[in-house]
Amino acid sequence: MDACRNRIGGNLKLENMKTLPREELLKMRDTLCARYDAVRTLGLRLDMSRGKPSPEGLDCSLELLDVLGSKSDLHCETGEDVRNYGLFDGIPEVKRLFGEILGVPPEQIIVGGNSSLNAMYDCVGRALLLGVYGGKQPWVKQGPLKFLCPVPGYDRHFAITEQFGFELVSIPMDENGPDMDEVERLVNHDPSVKGIWCVPKYGNPTGIVYSDETVRRFARLKPAADDFRIFWDNAYFVHDLYPDRPHTLLNIFDACKEEGSEDMVYEFMSMSKISFSGGGLSCLAASPNNVAWLRKQMSFQTLGFDKINQLRHAHFYKNRETLLRHMAVLADILRPKFEAVLRIFDENLSGTGIAQWTRPEGGYFISVDVLPGCAKRVVALCKEAGVTLTGAGAAFPYGRDPQDQNIRIAPTYPSLGDLCQAAELFCLCVRLAAAEKLLEGAV
Repeated sequence: MDACRNRIGGNLKLENMKTLPREELLKMRDTLCARYDAVRTLGLRLDMSRGKPSPEGLDCSLELLDVLGSKSDLHCETGEDVRNYGLFDGIPEVKRLFGEILGVPPEQIIVGGNSSLNAMYDCVGRALLLGVYGGKQPWVKQGPLKFLCPVPGYDRHFAITEQFGFELVSIPMDENGPDMDEVERLVNHDPSVKGIWCVPKYGNPTGIVYSDETVRRFARLKPAADDFRIFWDNAYFVHDLYPDRPHTLLNIFDACKEEGSEDMVYEFMSMSKISFSGGGLSCLAASPNNVAWLRKQMSFQTLGFDKINQLRHAHFYKNRETLLRHMAVLADILRPKFEAVLRIFDENLSGTGIAQWTRPEGGYFISVDVLPGCAKRVVALCKEAGVTLTGAGAAFPYGRDPQDQNIRIAPTYPSLGDLCQAAELFCLCVRLAAAEKLLEGAV
């Protein structure tokens, strides 16, 4: 941890900035400004804007490239040649692997390319133009439509439905997941509500894991629309930072089977942060009815994805146990980064009354709430000093945080030393923005 100490400067005294007399607050602001000006001269060029895997994390899968060669048997277990057409929804080995991970029968899996976001986009687009199983007509023929967006949430989810013209409705989150009273009120009584985005385990950006009761309440929904869908993006299902004490997530399909509501759910997962972001695999899991419907629609769209890459992944990861051993290695890389950022936040912001943050035990992000009205200022200050963050408001529909207070921190990509510099600068900017706001008397 020596690389993480004294990179920006010594820590300021921890005291509640909201209760400081104006004279002391003025002195603190001047001290913060001086430190900030000194940091600007360092010429930092650090990026914490996206949750990308680090180079050392990607290196853990390099042997994946050696699994198949020109002398390899390029037939899957059914005997089909993966170099040719056929099996457009995935080879059986990979269906079984995804099924073992998610707890879903292999026949309910459709394997895609490297991006689950692509699969989500396609599902929304197909539902708009062609409808969904059990629906009376395509979404596009039904007038103005709404999509529910738990916040803070994943900006790329919101962007998909914004592009397609949905009205995006924010749903508050707590430590158990979305506000289910509000979800039930809207879904069960408004037929224009066609779906909801969910990241149920180690959510982006909060790190929240949905409680069992939240999952059961999703399964018990009685939508006013006959074509409502839950978009269950299980992107971080196996991304535990502490593999010896992983958080559990109730299987949404098991819960739905008890309620007879399996057709409500599309579940997504990818290996973009397991193997290679640019060359992994994704999958869509759904009920038998949905899978049959989607297979028919997709048969017009593609003759199949990269089955050679599918065979490569099947041979490399083999089964759930092998994959979890690989995830434990990745956790050893990520865990020190998260712990360093949280320690720096504790050392520089605890007790100041101007920020609070999540303490995720998995996933790829930390969510920080600064003083209302300060998030854009913090991001701008960081950028001017050489650290790029995700834009303020990105975790809300239309990029608009009504309180201007949430900032997503992505600790995964930078080196530990760079990350500590960035985190310390971030804390400095949070305190400077807060001092400015408090001196305005706006808080």
